[in-house]
Amino acid sequence: MSSTEPPETALAAVPVPPSGARAGDGETVLTVALPGRTLTVRARTEQAEGLPPALFVHGLGGSSANWSALMRLLANRVSCEALDLPGFGYSPPPDDGNYSIGGHARAVVRLLEASGRGPVHLFGNSLGGAVATKVAAARPDLVRTLTLISPALPEVPPQRGAWPTAFLGLPGATMLVTRATRGWSVERRTRQLLALCYGDPAKVSQEAFAEHASEYERRLALPYFWDALTRSARGIVDAYTLGGQHNLWRQAERVLAPTLLVYGGRDKLVAPRMAYRAARTFRDARLLTLPDSGHVAMMEHPDTVERAFRELLDATDARTDH
Repeated sequence: MSSTEPPETALAAVPVPPSGARAGDGETVLTVALPGRTLTVRARTEQAEGLPPALFVHGLGGSSANWSALMRLLANRVSCEALDLPGFGYSPPPDDGNYSIGGHARAVVRLLEASGRGPVHLFGNSLGGAVATKVAAARPDLVRTLTLISPALPEVPPQRGAWPTAFLGLPGATMLVTRATRGWSVERRTRQLLALCYGDPAKVSQEAFAEHASEYERRLALPYFWDALTRSARGIVDAYTLGGQHNLWRQAERVLAPTLLVYGGRDKLVAPRMAYRAARTFRDARLLTLPDSGHVAMMEHPDTVERAFRELLDATDARTDH
């Protein structure tokens, strides 16, 4: 992704509930068509005029809905939008089939350029954390603050729980995984996913479990489901092996925006020990560790993440006022 790429304009922004995308209370779901890609964007109704903009980027296999709980809590402080990355949620695959970290970062940059909302308070979880880091490093003009929740920054060796994700990136992995899980019910698949992502999956309500299972079933039926998942997993693996200025840790060193880092003590995908390396690497960082949280703290502990972000925002605003 180059900081010299020309801005692109949105071709269309139209409501898409007829396509089946669910908008929660106080949410609107839009489709934004850009050259080479079409993105689904979930927005909260603004509770006041003139709120600073925020953009939320989900992780591997996730969607914009992963941020609904946190956006609801922050709606009186920032103007919230979350996107479905290409090939995830309700966004179709990118025309060029590029699911690399750089490809996803370009989607974020082009959305921000087309909307004219930057600089934004940028949030990222897991894969979205790697994407957000790359955006903040390459385009500091588009990022006001950066909040990273269990970002997928290179970790060698990776957490044992992350090995299946790395395996997905290998050639032929899709065939092996689909064959091994052919007889699994959607409920079993959902339980496996929640056990991987949550520190305590037992806290997920029956209603929330049913919603997760319904979304999982819908995604499995998409013809590009496995392609988007495996190619994005391969993008994470490739990013782990890059050296020089393209290495994600080198990118993190270049980030100028005040940064909030959130790590879970029960994270099975990103080792909690990586929190301290991240805190040393980002120039202007504050660290929040949640001993009981897993990989998706914004879903598991949205109140705590909300408070930490408000503190970051207050500190940033105070610094700007002076």
